[in-house]
Amino acid sequence: MGWITVVLVLDSDGSLALQRALGLATWLLLVIALRAEPVPVRVQTAVVVVLATAVEYTFAPALGAYSYRFDNVPAFVPPGHGLVYLAALCLGRTALVQRHLRACILAVLVVGGGYAIYGVTLAERTDVLGLFWFCCLAGFLAWGPSQPLYVGAFVVVTSLELLGTGLGNWAWAERSPLDLVSMGNPPSGAAGGYGWFDLAALLLTPVILRWWTGRRATTREVLDSR
Repeated sequence: MGWITVVLVLDSDGSLALQRALGLATWLLLVIALRAEPVPVRVQTAVVVVLATAVEYTFAPALGAYSYRFDNVPAFVPPGHGLVYLAALCLGRTALVQRHLRACILAVLVVGGGYAIYGVTLAERTDVLGLFWFCCLAGFLAWGPSQPLYVGAFVVVTSLELLGTGLGNWAWAERSPLDLVSMGNPPSGAAGGYGWFDLAALLLTPVILRWWTGRRATTREVLDSR
């Protein structure tokens, strides 16, 4: 969280060259951070980075759902998604969240729900997408595979979206692609949208690990037969 905050502050008024340097440093930090994590977490993080990067290039330059300062996808964004996932995961591991999980979930629902209701009632820009994404977040908290992770994601993603849009690193369009719904800047329930990456990471990782284990076993058998 600290590094991402520094990156956003520096990028808010920096050059494209600085943005690229920040991207390289963020990749390096992500690799270092992952060295201390078990293999499943490394795979989860890789899944998030791949999916989030695909979404970034689809919805920013291609569809214009939001735009960055240089009308690109900054070099620090793909590895930044990995750090966001790790930050949410680490926050969910804290003693505070583990001991008071029900209270934390209630707090997320109250604060997030209030923010989403504000977005469709009193905000200058009506934020229907934010309300929808908050409903997704509520569903993840109720039935998702890791409630602590989603508690952490709410704190991390919401704070970074407010910081990034506040500093001018990126800005959301008033309407979604295909003009389906209105959007805030940022959408209030952004953590719920991000939660789909988390869900994919948690569900796909066991499948990937089983495939990789089977592949290694098959390769070993072939080598032994020779």
